[in-house]
Amino acid sequence: MFHHSIFRHCGNGSVMLPIVSIVGTSDSGKTTLIEKLVAELVRRGYRVATIKHDVHGFEVDREGKDSWRHKQAGAHTVVISSPQKLAIIRDVDHDADLGEVRDKYIQDVDIILSEGFKRNLQPKIEVFRKEMRRELLCTKEDNLLAIATNQPFDIGVPCFGLDDARGLIDLVEEKFLRERKPPQVRLKVNGKEIALSPFVQKSIQGTVRGMVSSLKGCESPEKVEIQIE
Repeated sequence: MFHHSIFRHCGNGSVMLPIVSIVGTSDSGKTTLIEKLVAELVRRGYRVATIKHDVHGFEVDREGKDSWRHKQAGAHTVVISSPQKLAIIRDVDHDADLGEVRDKYIQDVDIILSEGFKRNLQPKIEVFRKEMRRELLCTKEDNLLAIATNQPFDIGVPCFGLDDARGLIDLVEEKFLRERKPPQVRLKVNGKEIALSPFVQKSIQGTVRGMVSSLKGCESPEKVEIQIE
């Protein structure tokens, strides 16, 4: 049996790729929270990109490796390609903001989670631990979406536990992912539910929707159920 829900677009035919920034002081647990949020988003069938902001610069390749040698020789852009991964190392002349990074470099995902970028205008989740004895970095006016904390706050935004990835993603999904909801396709064989990856779900969705929509009276299917005995 297939349960099929159609991906919906905004009126202009496209949906802006949402960005949520995870902010907090050093050692507050930003990376740990992002790991949990990514895992929860992937579990729900979304494709996620992450961006890490490092004001001190960084190196992504080891000295002596071929790509490092290409860059040292003066190449403006170096691409490392393999059957499993592709990486681009490119010179830039300014510290790009999140919108620019999204628009120039990120494709084929449903949402971006960034670590840092507290001065950007994107929605933010702040990580706060009471034992660090510091004040919040952001207020509701800074586009603060929520606080992941072990101390309650009453500043007009919801608070979640430090480990409550499910609750935080419920909020993110409600605010930003309605238009990017992955297809919900379920397959049962001999009464046993078969786990399907997001890619397989979308493939089944496209095939079944195409066949059904060609039938008279079924031009706009919202939900499709097929049972074969």
